[in-house]
Amino acid sequence: MNSTLWLRFGAGLMLAAVALGAFGAHALKSRLSPDMLAVFETGVRYQIYHALGLLALAAVKGPDKAGWCFVAGIIVFSGSLYLLTLTGERRWGMVTPVGGVLFLIGWLIFLSAPRAGP
Repeated sequence: MNSTLWLRFGAGLMLAAVALGAFGAHALKSRLSPDMLAVFETGVRYQIYHALGLLALAAVKGPDKAGWCFVAGIIVFSGSLYLLTLTGERRWGMVTPVGGVLFLIGWLIFLSAPRAGP
């Protein structure tokens, strides 16, 4: 893979996070309890953090494995929180830690990888 892929993934996931954040703030505010709205916002926040991680990965031409962990982590972690809040199905919360582990693995790979040249 190349840094263009991570740049596109990062920018696309940031776009989605901003849209989801606006959706939560406007459409869900009156439909969810404050606790469930906070869960939704946690999903958005971690999506933003890891989309920024993808942009950083692109900038330094970091390891592809870290990028795939970030993308999978966003899908599993943030996605499970979105599904939990939108469906009310508590079982989605059991999936969320798997996404968190993917985030940690991605950061560990990013941390331990040698820096590529310019």
